[in-house]
Amino acid sequence: MATHATPTSTTASPEVPASETEAQRRERLRHERRAQRLGWLIYLIARTLYRTLRLSLINPERLDPQGKGAIFVTWHGRSLIPANLFRNRGYWALISLSRDGEIQTNVFRHFGFQIVRGSTGRGGVRAALQMARKVKEGGVLAFTPDGPRGPTHRVQHGVILMAEKSGAPIIPIGVSADRRWLMKSWDAYMIPKPFARAFCIVGDPIYIPPDLDDAARETMARRVEVAINRLEKEAERLAGHPNYPAEWTTEL
Repeated sequence: MATHATPTSTTASPEVPASETEAQRRERLRHERRAQRLGWLIYLIARTLYRTLRLSLINPERLDPQGKGAIFVTWHGRSLIPANLFRNRGYWALISLSRDGEIQTNVFRHFGFQIVRGSTGRGGVRAALQMARKVKEGGVLAFTPDGPRGPTHRVQHGVILMAEKSGAPIIPIGVSADRRWLMKSWDAYMIPKPFARAFCIVGDPIYIPPDLDDAARETMARRVEVAINRLEKEAERLAGHPNYPAEWTTEL
């Protein structure tokens, strides 16, 4: 496996504005404390559930970057199992600058991830280029290419740009569980029920050529999208869920 910095070597959150008032400071600190408490609670729940699962990891050898950088991708709604699977490896996570991103940052730090803050909506290009440098240096990024706001099962161009600039492969992953809760959220977030049978299927690497134009990036995004959907559809089949939504295309 690649050598990574320790999980405490994270990228700092945006600096506090110099013009911050006392009331704003109190509100910020209150939100930070709340995010820390919720982050710890979510982490504990996720770890407790994961320990009960009967997980079948298919093609695990494809998760070994062999000392080089890589970008692991799965859908936002299926991130609970990969977050546990990749814990304490010093991998990177790109998390949005939103207020909800503060909670996610605390969750992923407990999982042992290093953090870069940014998203397609705010600070996207700068964060993507910063993350591409980390991956080019041998880091591994665990990423949800339809996050943080969707639409679900649609690959945004940020992950293509990062793979293009770093030269690292994108490794698609499909996840499912036989017994689960599906939240009423934009991504239908999947929470496996205790002692569920879960499946995590790792696909072939996808390499992105350098110096693409927007049309070529869109073509590669659709290729990655189809690859994740195919793996997720197979994981769903193994978990006893044969009716994969037709709008989540599995053909180019």
